[in-house]
Amino acid sequence: MDTVSNAVHYIFLATAACFVLGLHLMNHPRTARRGNAISAGAMAVAIAATVWLVIHEGTITTTGWLVLVSGGLIGAALGLYAAREVKMTAMPQLVSLFNAVGGGAAALIAVNDLLQADHPAALGARVSLPGALDIVIGAVTFSGSLIAAGKLQGVVSGAPVVFPGARLLNVLLPASFVAGTVWLVLSPDSLGALYGLVAVALLFGVTMVLPIGGADMPVVIALLNAFTGSAVAMAGFVLNETALIIAGMLVSSSGGILTKLMADAMNRSIANIVIGGFGTGDSAPAAVAGGTAAQVRSVSADDVAIQLAYASKVIFVPGYGLAAAQAQHELGDLAKLLTDNGVDVSYAVHPVAGRMPGHMNVLLAEANVPYTQLKEMDDVNPEFPQADVALVIGANDVTNPIARKPGNAISGMPILDVDKAKSIVVIKRSMGHGYAGIDNELYTDPKTGMFFTDAKKGLSELKSAVGEFVG
Repeated sequence: MDTVSNAVHYIFLATAACFVLGLHLMNHPRTARRGNAISAGAMAVAIAATVWLVIHEGTITTTGWLVLVSGGLIGAALGLYAAREVKMTAMPQLVSLFNAVGGGAAALIAVNDLLQADHPAALGARVSLPGALDIVIGAVTFSGSLIAAGKLQGVVSGAPVVFPGARLLNVLLPASFVAGTVWLVLSPDSLGALYGLVAVALLFGVTMVLPIGGADMPVVIALLNAFTGSAVAMAGFVLNETALIIAGMLVSSSGGILTKLMADAMNRSIANIVIGGFGTGDSAPAAVAGGTAAQVRSVSADDVAIQLAYASKVIFVPGYGLAAAQAQHELGDLAKLLTDNGVDVSYAVHPVAGRMPGHMNVLLAEANVPYTQLKEMDDVNPEFPQADVALVIGANDVTNPIARKPGNAISGMPILDVDKAKSIVVIKRSMGHGYAGIDNELYTDPKTGMFFTDAKKGLSELKSAVGEFVG
């Protein structure tokens, strides 16, 4: 290795260390931005070092440079647009698309390396084996993430999509991965093995995610994120690049841990989730409030405002309905008004609230909600019996007491103990189901008042009404 190559090698190791540091700093909201900035800066340095090395080696043609620069500019423009314009409600879809891009790019690295090898038949298992694994994991991630994004966006049905023979196909396809991997390792120059492996992996990504219902999408996102990291790490082995291996394994391990935590929060095994069939997505029929008028107690903004204004302790329970209505700022303003008037305010955040891990935390941070008021499920559940009011905003399955009963879709799933509060108010547009597709017993609890309205409008009305009582 010459001086430039050595320098770039050490730069890559330094950037890998920065990735580790950045991930560590993301453990706490107070340092998360700094961790994100360090990781992003390290990636920029790694890209610049790569360009320096490519220029030094002089191996790229003019056409190659045009393709490289054009790709970089297009990618940067799309990334900047997504960061500025994509709404928080669409962030899960965006993450799924990022997973697809990462997995697809990693797979293409292996495909290109195998096709461009000077003597592909002479490639050893050190290159061909991680190359085959890279292709399998990356292609599965690419197609699976696209289907997941489609389900979240509503382009693909959020309900489990099962066709005759689907389960058998999902058993046969992984078996074909093994056969294709062995074939490619033994014959690295075989185009049939290479393209066949790509085809079956892309197909499996589709057939794996289609049968998974919308209720499991937060776990699927975390799982596919772990797949992306594994594919990137395999690409690092193919290129013999340590920094890429480290970065990929960081993503893979953290994504794997998050997947396990999310599955535990739903009382479901990862294998059971991958088998699919849980949740009806947005296709679940919604019953209007009037359909169960005998059981449901409807309340007005003034009714709720009186309870909030004279409460000592209020717990807010945000759900996807809050994100869909973009009402996080209105909720933050209402909470601040109550806090300023001596009310003990906190937020109960379920691990799978929303459609992506950490969705609610990021949403509330955007509204400058104090982090000290955000409480995880295990910490906040003992506080519900002392709460004068529990205000649920667009949360459904994670508050359903039926989870404590056997024989239903969410049996055993840990929930927020909202029904133990002294008084409960639910802001919701209708009596529609959540992703699990079952009725929420909380809504017919005698202590529950249903405030049927859009979350953004309803919270604004509550803030004005509470202001009149405490002003």
